[in-house]
Amino acid sequence: MSEKKPSVLFVCVHNAGRSQMAAAFLTSLSHGAVEVRSAGSEPANQVNPAAVAAMAELGIDIAAEIPKVLTTEAVKESDVVITMGCGDTCPIFPGKRYEDWELEDPAGQGVDAVRPIRDDIKARIETLLTELLPLGSAR
Repeated sequence: MSEKKPSVLFVCVHNAGRSQMAAAFLTSLSHGAVEVRSAGSEPANQVNPAAVAAMAELGIDIAAEIPKVLTTEAVKESDVVITMGCGDTCPIFPGKRYEDWELEDPAGQGVDAVRPIRDDIKARIETLLTELLPLGSAR
């Protein structure tokens, strides 16, 4: 019987920028070893075009992603919940690992302003991966 994959939920208000970039990085860098979800407390109609462009520069395509509404089930099913500016709208369940990443909101900004946010998220994802996966399991 195989071990259950660790699961991570990324939450921001619109699920259109930060949480989408974080989910894409974790999916890409974990090579499928982590179950990844993202959602927003007030999802936008589409992913932020500047976030799409910034990720495309690194060869990660998030253009087809659709912002999703945050559900209690998504939180319950996740081992780690990482919030990015959603304040008190994120449900909290005992026994979960919670982190709040303070990141600038890329909404309404151009790709030049989104690149440093993207790079900060990537560095945080790389650190998170070392905590979630035993050495060598994602490489």
